[in-house]
Amino acid sequence: MVVVSRRNRRWAGRAAVAALVTALAVSGCSAATSLAPSTGDNAAIGTTSDINPQDPATLQDGGNLRLALTDFPPNFNILHIDGNSAEVAAMMKATLPRAFVIGPDGSTTVDTNYFTSVELTGTNPQVVTYTINPKAVWSDGTPITWRDIASQIHALSGVDKNFAIAGPSGADRVASVTRGVDDRQAIMTFAKPYAEWRGMFAGNGMLLPESVTSTPEAFNKGQLEGPGPSAGPFIVSSLDRTTQRIMLTRNPKWWGDRPRLSTITFLVLDDAARLPALQNNTIDAAGVGTLDQLTIAQRTKGISIRRAPAPSWSHFTFNGAAGSILADKALRVAVSKGIDRQTIAKVVQYGLTGHPVPLNNHIYVAGQEGYQDNSATVPYDPTAAKRELDALGWKLNGQFREKDGRRLVIRDLFYDGQGSRVFAQVAQHSLAQIGVKLDLVARSGSGFFSNYINVGAFDMAQFGWLGDAFPLSALTQIYQSDGASNFGKIGSPEIDAAIERTLEELDPGKARALANDLDKLIWAEGFSLPLTQSPGDVAVRSTLANFGAPGLADLNYTAIGFMRT
Repeated sequence: MVVVSRRNRRWAGRAAVAALVTALAVSGCSAATSLAPSTGDNAAIGTTSDINPQDPATLQDGGNLRLALTDFPPNFNILHIDGNSAEVAAMMKATLPRAFVIGPDGSTTVDTNYFTSVELTGTNPQVVTYTINPKAVWSDGTPITWRDIASQIHALSGVDKNFAIAGPSGADRVASVTRGVDDRQAIMTFAKPYAEWRGMFAGNGMLLPESVTSTPEAFNKGQLEGPGPSAGPFIVSSLDRTTQRIMLTRNPKWWGDRPRLSTITFLVLDDAARLPALQNNTIDAAGVGTLDQLTIAQRTKGISIRRAPAPSWSHFTFNGAAGSILADKALRVAVSKGIDRQTIAKVVQYGLTGHPVPLNNHIYVAGQEGYQDNSATVPYDPTAAKRELDALGWKLNGQFREKDGRRLVIRDLFYDGQGSRVFAQVAQHSLAQIGVKLDLVARSGSGFFSNYINVGAFDMAQFGWLGDAFPLSALTQIYQSDGASNFGKIGSPEIDAAIERTLEELDPGKARALANDLDKLIWAEGFSLPLTQSPGDVAVRSTLANFGAPGLADLNYTAIGFMRT
């Protein structure tokens, strides 16, 4: 899973590890008539992909796809805690190997560009055999071999704490990776079963070369200024920090289908500049997060709205670390009961979807197999919230509550954007009704995670997660007591044990049932509050094909291109 700030930074699906990402669409309030796309009420995760599908052979040969970035990546290593963001992952998907191609329904098909087969070849112990395409090479000419897989598994395993990983993505459950029949085959043997083994190098997960994962120094610092060797249809060819541009060009060593595009250019742009940049033909796609933006985009000549609900969602994460005002589980739960998530959904998604509702699961998104509403564990109940706060000794003194001379003030940290502020203001009003003061702390996108979230500089924080077809892959990263992306430092032995039971269950149906049992424990712990799932609206240049709102599906970077006019 990827971390999402309150910005529309990417349009692809998320990584199997919890990466720091920014892809949720957010919205504000407007008196205008709803202009939600006609597909809005019927579109659903697992059924929809809206990308203007065209036969690549009919598209222009060449062209430059221009997309927006929030900032230059602090680290181009998508496996590193600072590089595991949606924006970096979206960019690097065009350049790095993955084991499976994900369809709109979440189905998995071996990506034969990189692997001739990926098979579960044993269950006791669990064994997965990766057979690598003999044509597959890194951009420096080095063959892709079993050593690349073995090196990455070691780096992510947690055995050496000097690797600053975003999460293990199952690597911590692997006993060994050995050479198979030749260097082009890897035999992965598990010490403990892993339900989400297909997502280890798929979805938001990718394979990196041994040269950048072999040592902590290479892993942590080797890609600070730019990416290492890659192996996709595109390579990063230029980085210009002066003009704030990153350019990808066709990989001359690519052995697969020839890409239709010649280049993909990423420009650093603030949120407010993105829709105007789309209108004046500076970029070719922009996430739509408000009704006003949707209205403007729909009225702009040459722009189409593409929509497929995305596996991304916003939430409030609580800080339960020692010394935090919300270190008390009972207080977190009481505060949670005072936040009206349905009103938040109605306000922020007004006009973007016909039926705004909050997301009611921490693990699955609505429409995904396994999703069920577990929110009754911690319902919106301001009367109960007041009663529980009283019992905890937080008594009203004027408008707000106090205990032992300390006022009940919670700092809400959020990215300083229109949509994020609306989330915060609705929550602020809701909590004031139960005597809780919410201080709004807005920060810029640059360094948002590294300077604030990663170091726990918040009581409550707004950001998002970008998921993919492998929802169980991020459980240890986010919800385990010592998870690398457990930013609030909240957990329990019961949650840790439930994570283990879920991950070791190889039967998909049983694993989904166990995951929902786990979700109820996460609710009861006051870990975080899911808010809204992204409706997935993207404004795209009408002539752009095989790109837009893919839902759960992967984009095919060799097929993206511009229609002939």
